[in-house]
Amino acid sequence: MAKILDGLKVSKEIKKEIRADVDKIVAGKRRPPHLVAILVGSNGASMTYVNNKIKDCKEVGFKSSLIKFSSTVSEAELLETISELNKDKDVDGFIVQLPLPKQIDQEKIIMAIDPRKDVDGFHPENFGKMALEMDTFLPATPFGILTLLERYQIDTKGKHCVIIGRSRIVGKPMSILMGRKDFPGNSTVTLTHSYTPHIEDFTKNADIVITALGDPNFLKGEMIKKGAVVIDVGITRVEDNTEKGYTLTGDVDFESCKEIASAITPVPGGVGPMTRAMLMKNTILAYKTSVYND
Repeated sequence: MAKILDGLKVSKEIKKEIRADVDKIVAGKRRPPHLVAILVGSNGASMTYVNNKIKDCKEVGFKSSLIKFSSTVSEAELLETISELNKDKDVDGFIVQLPLPKQIDQEKIIMAIDPRKDVDGFHPENFGKMALEMDTFLPATPFGILTLLERYQIDTKGKHCVIIGRSRIVGKPMSILMGRKDFPGNSTVTLTHSYTPHIEDFTKNADIVITALGDPNFLKGEMIKKGAVVIDVGITRVEDNTEKGYTLTGDVDFESCKEIASAITPVPGGVGPMTRAMLMKNTILAYKTSVYND
């Protein structure tokens, strides 16, 4: 039976550590870190995620602000707001919640964010620094996975790590980070995706499988080898007859994989809470390294 990698438990520990840090900052008569979220439109999942981030800020003692726009906002107006936040010395980090409406060029928005305030770690400058193993903001979900592996002391050196999915938010950065010269890292990495034939040929030989597909119950027990570590990033609302009307389901068929794996993340309660905790971590890093606080 697999060890459960409890992201909820670890994220609470991390938030307590951040809170202790913030309490010291405030006791020293300095302002607390300030995180701003920009939300465009009324996508249900995005609104829930942003509201959770605001809750997290309160929990760790950050100041948080929410800037809401209707889904008809112009690209120029959004860019103007980003420009103002870039200049605002009382804002340490900010995020623009994705996805954005069709009239807005997502790349242009990401490029407009000051890399020093890009606590999502999406700006090409931060992505490039990450690839070169320089200090920078790591994208929150990969950062969360690394932290979970580190806290549970999962051995990654010399291991074969198979990643399913090549998104810029999880798959691509994860493939770079698992191959870096550090712990967690030093793995031999195979990046698979929708055009990879017979993915099970790779997963059956993997010591670590990280899946970020958004395809419920894709990874079955027969697709992994005994003792594999399984990290499930996927989260999909699957309609059912429960009171909520849906169940949150991961990419991993948990019941069949937990009998074979040595360690596994649950959904919910695995990678999700870690992503949110790492956004807090990036914000306090931005605060501490900011030229405004030197």
